[in-house]
Amino acid sequence: MSNETAVVFVVDDEAPIRRALERLIKSAKLGVEMFASAEEYLAADPPEGPSCLVLDVKLPGLTGLELQEQVIGTNRSMPIIFLSGRSDISMSVEAMKGGAIEFLEKPVDDEDLLDAIHRAIERDTLDIRRRAEILKLQRCAKSLTAREHEVFALIVTGLLNKQVAWQLGISEKTVKVHRARVMQKMEARSFASLVRMAERVLS
Repeated sequence: MSNETAVVFVVDDEAPIRRALERLIKSAKLGVEMFASAEEYLAADPPEGPSCLVLDVKLPGLTGLELQEQVIGTNRSMPIIFLSGRSDISMSVEAMKGGAIEFLEKPVDDEDLLDAIHRAIERDTLDIRRRAEILKLQRCAKSLTAREHEVFALIVTGLLNKQVAWQLGISEKTVKVHRARVMQKMEARSFASLVRMAERVLS
């Protein structure tokens, strides 16, 4: 995914600041959507592609930190860059503990903000890719039969086919058949890759 498809969401209750940020972000060839409040942002459609949230700490109604909590609780969270009108160490600590990628003081330096935005979008791009990979693995795992799932769980522990056969009370030949089907359904190119898959989909 390229930056051309990325969108920066800005939540700030001051119109002059929103306009300035919009010009800056567009100058970097990024998409941008502006919101005057946390409630307005929450009412909008969630992003699909790589994105980040540039968020004012002090907002009327729902605060920036409260919005951060809500965004983290969704299945489409994204990196957050906080802006603050004045330095506030306690808020900064709370924001960073909540996973914020940066906490910048207003008036923000253009280069510092754009650098943070690019880092945030790069991280979100990787997160989206990881989530897509996990969803694909989960779909593949769901296609396994109950017996194939049992074989899968045992072979990735390093047991030999004959040991798996003994534990399940089936023939070694049958284990080999199930093992081959597991490799095929999970789209595993090697046994090592199958083991890595198991770490992500087997509880």
